[in-house]
Amino acid sequence: MYQNQNIQQFKADFFKALAHPMRIRILEVLSEGDRNVNELQNILGSEGSAVSQQLSVLRNKNVVSGIKDGTSVIYSLRDPLIKELLAVAKQIFDNHLVDAISLLEVIRNEQ
Repeated sequence: MYQNQNIQQFKADFFKALAHPMRIRILEVLSEGDRNVNELQNILGSEGSAVSQQLSVLRNKNVVSGIKDGTSVIYSLRDPLIKELLAVAKQIFDNHLVDAISLLEVIRNEQ
């Protein structure tokens, strides 16, 4: 029982780490390749402090890792399966969107 609780707590903490739009976007960008903070900042169109703050959360939860490269740090996904997780989440979102559109069409046809 205790082992199961540990796994559930790990999962909850993992999903909490993902529970921010900028962190999701950072992971999407890192899914395409490793980046430093300046590159992430430019891609996201956000100031460095905000990006660094969100990277810190992702690092502390072991979702991303950083390797020092001269004066900058190169960030990457700790597990390539995160890319698949994001793809599955998008599929689930798309499925819900299709259901919502179908429901809207039914409602419009009843009027």
